[in-house]
Amino acid sequence: MEDVLRPLVVFGGALVLAWLIAWAADRALHRLDARHPETPMWELLRRGRVPLQAVLFVTLVRGFFGSTRLAKNDRETVDLWLTVIIIGASAWLILRILAAITETVASRYAGVALDPARARRVRTQLTLIQRLVTAVVSVIAAAAVLLQFPGMETFGSSMLASAGVLGIVAGVAAQSTLGNLFAGLSIAFGDMVRIGDTVIVDGEYGTVDEIAISYLVVRTWDERRITMPVSYFTSKPFENWSRGGSQLTGTVYFHLDHLAPIEEIRSKTEELVRANDHWDGRSWSLWVTDTAPTTIEVRAAATARTADDVWTLRCDLREQLLTWLRAEHPYALPGIRLAQDAQAGADRMRTADLSKSEI
Repeated sequence: MEDVLRPLVVFGGALVLAWLIAWAADRALHRLDARHPETPMWELLRRGRVPLQAVLFVTLVRGFFGSTRLAKNDRETVDLWLTVIIIGASAWLILRILAAITETVASRYAGVALDPARARRVRTQLTLIQRLVTAVVSVIAAAAVLLQFPGMETFGSSMLASAGVLGIVAGVAAQSTLGNLFAGLSIAFGDMVRIGDTVIVDGEYGTVDEIAISYLVVRTWDERRITMPVSYFTSKPFENWSRGGSQLTGTVYFHLDHLAPIEEIRSKTEELVRANDHWDGRSWSLWVTDTAPTTIEVRAAATARTADDVWTLRCDLREQLLTWLRAEHPYALPGIRLAQDAQAGADRMRTADLSKSEI
């Protein structure tokens, strides 16, 4: 009977005690979160309750396992696997705490920063640092696990001592991945591109959605996700519409007939721009920018607060000006008119030829 009660007391007691300690910590964090609603730190730390319970439970079981009188001949093996579980659960708990700290710093900085671009820059840097620390913690945990096995001690020791933690990460990354790692560092601390920036990459218009150690995700206007190596952004040109401020100038080009009434078009452009809610009130213009034997090129330009606003403003201006030109000055749109005139001229020539042949 005693052989049955001892394991039940040890395992049951360890489970109850671990649950009580984790519950008490969770309640304390909940009260702190209620007292300090300005920071999400305490609420985020509550996500570590499960790994904390695991660490406490396995630690208590390992400490009192000898009193259960179980697996007497395999005590070393049991201790080995319990230690491995403790290492894994501890790494899990550290990563949860790290994520809570990173998210708290990013959110608090975003709340006090006057410059949204700088807030995005800090968030990008914190995200990349979190990824790097996650890789370091994972490598250290893996090396610590290997050190527990007699046959792997040499390999585990070499992982920790050969070239340091950064050398381990670099060795794991290797070749092109290593290049992407340093490219990611360059992006994060060089302020080249940030999470939330509006970019045009390979002709695709979108917003930077995620920056990882070796890749970057761009969310396009039609909700697609384009995953690209971060080394692309350090080796090839791309457009960043958010760098240096979010204000932009949008342009709309028209190919019109030489007889198009430029002054009336300019007056109508001003009317449409000033009536548009997406215009930021800074400036607008309309100029003839080029000529050809059959057409002229007219450029309308207007400013907006953000990339989304400038896109909508351009579309509105293009649609409304074309509608007005078709209704008020159809002769200013030469494409269709010239095609119709050419067909009518051909018909008249064919009719004249037939009349001559009849005569």
